[in-house]
Amino acid sequence: MASEPSNRFASPVEVRPVETPIRVAFRNIVVATDFSPASERALNYAIAIARRYEAHIYLAHVIRPDLYTLQPLEASGGMIELVHQAAEQEMAELLISGRLREVPHQAVIREGEVWTVLEELAGENEADLIVLGTHGRTGFEKMFLGSVAERVFRLSERPVLTVGPGVAKQAPEEAELKHIVYATDFSTYPRGALPYALSLAQEHQARLTLLHIVENEPDVAPETITRLRHFFTERLRALLPPGADLWCYPEFVVSFGDPVERILEVAEDNEADLVVLGIRGGGVAVAHMPPANAYRIVCQATCPVLTVRG
Repeated sequence: MASEPSNRFASPVEVRPVETPIRVAFRNIVVATDFSPASERALNYAIAIARRYEAHIYLAHVIRPDLYTLQPLEASGGMIELVHQAAEQEMAELLISGRLREVPHQAVIREGEVWTVLEELAGENEADLIVLGTHGRTGFEKMFLGSVAERVFRLSERPVLTVGPGVAKQAPEEAELKHIVYATDFSTYPRGALPYALSLAQEHQARLTLLHIVENEPDVAPETITRLRHFFTERLRALLPPGADLWCYPEFVVSFGDPVERILEVAEDNEADLVVLGIRGGGVAVAHMPPANAYRIVCQATCPVLTVRG
């Protein structure tokens, strides 16, 4: 009889199913915009979600103080006024375009640190979701400019939908999910991201791929690979509540290799409409990855990525 896989592959946390999936109800959505193509793409998807759930959109532009703090003191006052005027003009043009005509909405322009303002706005309006785009900066450019998107989805207690540069600009008229990929490393009780993946799969009658990545070592024998695949497939299966296959179409995938590459590969090969990842503490609960890898997934995914803190 084959022995159970080594502890270096298996999490000691007990795997328990989600007893009753939550029902997702996006009533209030905060959408961050800097009027760039990345923000345009994110707004398209936010509008599609708002139409599906009859949600109210709070479209927020945040003016960062560092845009003018390097100016001489005597010039900063004029610069502040120019920055505000430019933001108001951009927002007016966006609203005049009519893209939000059939969606309840409110435009907000505030000054401050982006995450702080979004957090305040989300709290004031009991937001269920934050949506934003990312330019997908990596390497030195990301280190120099920082990543607003990465900071938001790491810190937010609300689900965050991030739309990266690889996602199609044209979103559906109304949100429609046919295939959802949920990735997990079993490191936390699945009270965060998994209930969202289950509820969305039920709402849309979608296929749901539950995915676990094993970072296998070169010396792992083929028979060990087979045992690991069976072991983790059963753990994935145990996450589902009884009868889940009656209201969605679950499948279980255990893959081996680099977590980021495998998650992206599974999502692209299956033409997924959404990837769902769980965030815990300051890190990301996806196949033992360092936090920065979640940002890599967001930047390279061909579909939006929903991150949820558990």
